[in-house]
Amino acid sequence: MFDNKERTDISELGEFGLIDYLTKAVEVNEPSTIKGIGDDAAVLDFSNKQTLISTDLLLEGIHFDLRYVPLKHLGYKAVQVNLSDIYAMNGIASQITFSIGLSSKFPLEAVEEIYEGALIACKKFNVDLIGGDTSASAQGLVISVTSIGHADKDKVVYRSGAKEGDLLCVSGDLGGAYVGLQLLEREKQIFLENPNIQPDLEGKDYIVERQLKPEARKDVVELFETYGIQPHAMIDVSDGLASEILHICKASKVGCKLYEEKIPVDPMTYETAREFGLDPTVCALSGGEDYELLFTVPQDQYDKVKNQLDISIIGYITEEAAGYEMVSKSGHVHSLKAQGWNAFKSDSTDKA
Repeated sequence: MFDNKERTDISELGEFGLIDYLTKAVEVNEPSTIKGIGDDAAVLDFSNKQTLISTDLLLEGIHFDLRYVPLKHLGYKAVQVNLSDIYAMNGIASQITFSIGLSSKFPLEAVEEIYEGALIACKKFNVDLIGGDTSASAQGLVISVTSIGHADKDKVVYRSGAKEGDLLCVSGDLGGAYVGLQLLEREKQIFLENPNIQPDLEGKDYIVERQLKPEARKDVVELFETYGIQPHAMIDVSDGLASEILHICKASKVGCKLYEEKIPVDPMTYETAREFGLDPTVCALSGGEDYELLFTVPQDQYDKVKNQLDISIIGYITEEAAGYEMVSKSGHVHSLKAQGWNAFKSDSTDKA
């Protein structure tokens, strides 16, 4: 990854020296940040807002594979997947903490790349890096991000608010991150068998980016504000569309009817899935890591959402007794089941 000319052992700096080195370029811009890095704790002031907090843990070999994940992308993705949870509550993210555990195989230059990616995400999403921690790790690279945000009390959206008759909507398109992962895994295997063969990702930029550098949908939350759209329930699509729909239904004690033909799948995702012998619909339902927003709105907001180019109405909410159903393109009705990724399954390491 780094040759000897570029390699600086972290031991030369020590923990506090490393922290000083990595945070020297950190600036705070959010009015709610009273005190950021440099004391025992950060100080925030959201006045009369509701405070939103979310934490994610990313482990090497479980959540990412450094054989094809660039370190800068990893830092960026670690931040944005956490911010996505704040946007899924209809809030605005304002601060993060970023903690990292790493083994001695990582030189200073590698850590710099990770933090550079994280700071790029902070700048793009207008959040302050206000703290974190560094530690030695015997098990490879570990990243923990906590995001903090805020929203007006009457604007916070929970999973449990869906009501019978609501429209079921989703932003963007689905399945791209999973198909991009299959492509990267294939190229990794080819490389491991023959290191002289270079990865062939030509023409597949979109789905590779969906896996390596997904984008949290802050813009959708801003769209809600602009058009006066108030979702009843919302969740981000991290574990697959089917899983997230069922999370909303079970939390809200409702049923659903999903229409396969309405599920948004990008043409590149569709074509590449077919090349791999995969069903594009299954990739969208069970793939995960798309970080789009799935939400329900009352029917009287139909006119507000129908003309939004990046929002698809994919079904509606039914009474709980009606169950969880998907109508296929051929008109057959199937029971909707969650087959997304489970972190505690014995085969969970198959997912990077």
